[in-house]
This record gives sequence, structure tokens and C-alpha cells, in this order.
Amino acid sequence: MTTTDGDTASVSIQDMSRISGLSEATLRYYEKIGLIGPVARDESSGHRRYGGHAVERIEALGCLRATGMSVQDMRDYLRFLDGGGDGGDDNATRMRELFERNVSRIQEEIERMHVRRRYLQLKAQLWSARERGDVEGENRIVPEVARAREGLR
Repeated sequence: MTTTDGDTASVSIQDMSRISGLSEATLRYYEKIGLIGPVARDESSGHRRYGGHAVERIEALGCLRATGMSVQDMRDYLRFLDGGGDGGDDNATRMRELFERNVSRIQEEIERMHVRRRYLQLKAQLWSARERGDVEGENRIVPEVARAREGLR
């Protein structure tokens, strides 16, 4: 049996899920929305079987998904990878821009997480001071908590 891309089908959806880190539901969804091409079916059972080319692409999608990349950005990535767009240097430029944009998105998320972590640390210190009956320590921390809370907004 062969897949639509000519590869010998060999990987079940369960194995593909394990390999890629994408749930079976996500694999089905990506197929439904055209992010991955049609998947060959086992003739006797009707179960999905993924060939080598599909496995490679889905592994890449799993990595991109793990970074929080949007479906649209994953579509663009695959289109540029396949030489869509104007091709050549233009595709390289578009790929670089796509990844730089996602690096910026991740950096912003990291900065927001640092603010959240600082707020939680201060709250823990506040409650620790309260637990010890350290009113002076608690009074020192309260303004810091208020400043950190502002950063959450």
C-alpha cells in the first residue's frame, strides 16, 4: 500500500502521535484543515497509516506547535518549505521573518512569565512574613507586591 505522496505507509496514528507529540485529535484536525495532506488508509482496517515524508512533516509540525506557533504560521512555513511564494531568496527572507516574529513572541511570553513569577515570589514572601509574625517584613513587602501587581495588568 502506498500513500498519496508515494511513500510506503508504515506508521499508525497512535505511533505518529507518540513520535510527534501531537494528539490523535490534532493529527486528524491538521488533516481536516489541510495542514497535512490526505493520509493513506490501511485497506483492511481503514486506519490511517503515515509514510516517511508525512512523518517528517508532522514531526516538524509537532516541534513548531510545541513553540506555540499559530496554524497560519505553520501553513506559511510549509508553503515556503515547498518553494511556494516567489521562491529562492525571497522564501529564505520570509522564513527568517517568520521565525524572528515567533522568537519575538516567545520573548514577550518569557517577560510576562518573569513578571508573574516575581509576583508569586513576593506573595510567598509576604505570607512567610505573616506566618512568622514579622510585621515589619510584611510591611516592607506590601509595596513591592503592589508594584508587581501593576506589572500583571
